[in-house]
Amino acid sequence: MALFLEFFAQQWVLFTALLAVVVMLVLHETRKAGPSLTPQQAITLANAEDGVFVDLRDAGEYKTGHIVDAVHIPATKLGARIDELGKYKQRPVILVCKMGQTAGAASKQLKAAGFEKVYKMGGGMMEWGNLQLPTVK
Repeated sequence: MALFLEFFAQQWVLFTALLAVVVMLVLHETRKAGPSLTPQQAITLANAEDGVFVDLRDAGEYKTGHIVDAVHIPATKLGARIDELGKYKQRPVILVCKMGQTAGAASKQLKAAGFEKVYKMGGGMMEWGNLQLPTVK
């Protein structure tokens, strides 16, 4: 630990530059991928503005349990099936994956295709299950 502190003291400019780059990267990716919502916020938004949940998980995971009325489009097929979501371009689209990581890339695709209100559900279906929110099979 003492060596690390000595190295940090000698190279503080490099550490500061690294920290600045990491912060800018995180902010850029977050802004580009769209805002993240908790499951409760996602439910409220979907109900208030007639939004839709889009489940990005594969068919096997989807069959084990999904959000009621969620549209199932696996993340790997989103580019080819994006037209299926055309009627939701003006309404909130809430992307749901297993743990909330795949939704970022899908969000970028939808924004590039002209969707106005694209959100990711933080924590994905893992968080949904942890909160014991209802699912259907």
